[in-house]
Parts: sequence; structure tokens; C-alpha cells
Amino acid sequence: MTHDPLSTVPEEVVQRMARARLVALDVDGVLTDGRVVYIGDQQAQFFDVKDGAGLAALRTYGVNLVWITGRGCGATRMRADELGAKLLAGVRDKRAALAEVQQEYGVEPEATVAMGDDLVDLPMAEGAAVFVAPANAVPEIRLRADWVTVAPGGRGAVRELCEALLASRGLWSRLVDGRR
Repeated sequence: MTHDPLSTVPEEVVQRMARARLVALDVDGVLTDGRVVYIGDQQAQFFDVKDGAGLAALRTYGVNLVWITGRGCGATRMRADELGAKLLAGVRDKRAALAEVQQEYGVEPEATVAMGDDLVDLPMAEGAAVFVAPANAVPEIRLRADWVTVAPGGRGAVRELCEALLASRGLWSRLVDGRR
């Protein structure tokens, strides 16, 4: 028996999510737990492998991925490359960056899902049909979000989003059954 990835997602969000062709994610606090770790003069980041597997599944079904971050480092670039995500690092205006990617991929806001955890991510909500927040997002983001995941950022929130998006299209059960 499998769990229902849509059990916490409002029905109107499920319907909008099913049209998604682009998923835009913040990095720090969404794909990671938000900690910044320095080892000597190098920055390290910790990514959840299950989040990565979920993102790989989205790519299998043709969903474009973009990571939009104000920071970024070698570890972020390496992980984005591994997962086939476009990385926009050092971004000051996340709404403008999202609009550029949407134009590049020919994806309208109605086919975009975005996820962020802090105030700098709010502009992405303006350019997306669905805005998702991890459980540990700041209160203002959780209030603005169309859906708040049960899991926190860097600890399964992105996987939850991936499963819900796949389930909204009827694809999650196929993956669980070993069919692509």
C-alpha cells in the first residue's frame, strides 16, 4: 500500500499543479536545510537524496527545473548539473529571473510551480500558478503559499512537491508500480 501524495494538497491546487511544465525552486532553505557551512575557504551544502530522486522523476516526464538563488556555490552548481536543473545564482530579482526562464522555455506562469521559504522568494509567487512553502518557511511565506508541505526544506519538502505533482497527473502510482 502506498501513501497518497495529494492528501494534504487542496483540490484547486492539484488541478493547477497538473498543468506544470516548469518547477522553480529556491536553494537555501528549500533544497537545503538553510545552513551555510564553511570548510576552510569552501562552502558545503547538504542536499536530500530523496529530493533529488523526486526531481529526476519530474525530468523523466518532461518537467523543466530551475533553481533561483541569491547565493550559490560550487556544490549548488554540481548538484544542479547532476539533476539537469538550470541554475541561476546571485539573483537579486527572482521574479525577473523566473520570467526570463519562462520565456526561454516557452512556459507561461499558468504552467509554473514555485517553491520558496523566505521573503526574498515572494516575487516568484507572482509568476507561478502554484506557490509552495516548506514546513519551516517563515510565517509570511506559509500564509502566502497555496500549499505548505509537511516536511521542512532540505528534509523532504521538495520530494513531497515532486510526488504531488506526479500524482496530480496520475503518474505517481505508475512509478510506485515500477512502470515509467
